[in-house]
Amino acid sequence: MSTERARLKVATAQYPVGRPESFEVWTQALTAWVEEAAGEGAELLVFPEYGGLELASTFGPEMEADLAGQIRAVGGLIDAVDALHAELAARHGVHILAASLPVHAGELGGLAVNRARLIGPKGGIGIQDKRIMTPWERDIWGITGNSAARVFDTEIGRIGVAICYDGEFPLIVRAMVAAGAELILMPSATETAAGAARIRTAALARALENQIPVVTSPTVGEAPWSPALDINRGAAGIFVPADIGLPSDGVLAEGEAGKPGWVFATIDFQAIAAVRSGGGVRGRRDWLEQVGAAEADAAATVEMLRVE
Repeated sequence: MSTERARLKVATAQYPVGRPESFEVWTQALTAWVEEAAGEGAELLVFPEYGGLELASTFGPEMEADLAGQIRAVGGLIDAVDALHAELAARHGVHILAASLPVHAGELGGLAVNRARLIGPKGGIGIQDKRIMTPWERDIWGITGNSAARVFDTEIGRIGVAICYDGEFPLIVRAMVAAGAELILMPSATETAAGAARIRTAALARALENQIPVVTSPTVGEAPWSPALDINRGAAGIFVPADIGLPSDGVLAEGEAGKPGWVFATIDFQAIAAVRSGGGVRGRRDWLEQVGAAEADAAATVEMLRVE
């Protein structure tokens, strides 16, 4: 790791999409979630893709049927949402990947993007926008991709964020790893069992080929009031390369599909480093033996940002 820390306890959420009546009610619920995870000793808390869209319910029933209006309204809350996460991160001394939400990005002429934020205990905020849109996001929601890729240098290690569909593309995660990422977070929101299976398969594959831990966090349950998150399928997991000294199936921890709550695991980075140098395979080292791999690495641009 980039720090002396060799082990990291992670809490990853199977987050049920709620219907909070007000921002204050939502604040109380999020506070309880963070307090529970921090109380179990977690140092990194991971929330899912689009979990922030549940805040649309705080604008009343007339907004619930207006997806475009939801995107505008919820995006306008991002400063208040991040201020709450920053206060909770500072209070408990943890890092939090806040649930992503849509926001209109000034640097893209006001187009809406799907934005995740990694928030540190000293108030630092690292922004990662989703890069590749699903057909639903692109054609129905009007969300656009933002090609900027980042790795966040923190006190708990260097972290990359591949939001849902992004995690299904090997070169996106590989670029983050080549730039120094030691842990990949993959928040998701999928409405079918097939979608959940794709995310799980992608997480296992990215962990295997990069010999790196990958953490997934999904939305779960049903929210019939929401045109965006009406059905949610998946299970949270912490995945590692399947090799000597690590779980033979690559699953460090995994939740029960659809059941709300935290999934906890302690990642042993020394054990993962040992696999890279002395495991049954050397996928991380041998990546460049693929045709075109060196050229892809050279062409990738990833920004390193400090988040404290």
